[in-house]
Amino acid sequence: MTRLTPVSYIVLALLDEAGEATPYELKGMAASLTDLWALRHDQVYREPARLAGEGLLSEERETSGRRRRRFRLTDDGTKALAEWRRTPTTELAELRDPGLLQLLLDGDADALARTQLELHQRKVAEYEAMRETMGPDAPPNVVRAVNSGIGHEREYVRFWTDIGNGGDGAP
Repeated sequence: MTRLTPVSYIVLALLDEAGEATPYELKGMAASLTDLWALRHDQVYREPARLAGEGLLSEERETSGRRRRRFRLTDDGTKALAEWRRTPTTELAELRDPGLLQLLLDGDADALARTQLELHQRKVAEYEAMRETMGPDAPPNVVRAVNSGIGHEREYVRFWTDIGNGGDGAP
């Protein structure tokens, strides 16, 4: 079997939840993840066919009309997803922050701090609004992931505030 990627597991998990879906439907479902995982739409469109080729998804194609392709998990796909879910990752997050890159490459720290501070304050508010809309029946791990996003963004607010005040960003 080929190596499964984070996008593979996103597709498997979305199909686990939905039962079956077209790539277009998967793209819509994946939109809710983009705050916590960068995802290109073309990845979501290509991945189901690849996973079907690996035997992790089954595929049905409409015989008329738009000839949409509908995918669902196979037993092997369910097993692969379950194994991934119970095996803690040993990988660290990949930091790809355009503001930090500009800072690293000697961009204007004051201008960056003003702009980045505003962006990260807005993102904190978005995550907090998201958390407020979650009801008491929200899955605990979803709440935890959103809380992590809030903490991450609050740290950026602290960092860029310090940079804007002439500091070095150290905690």
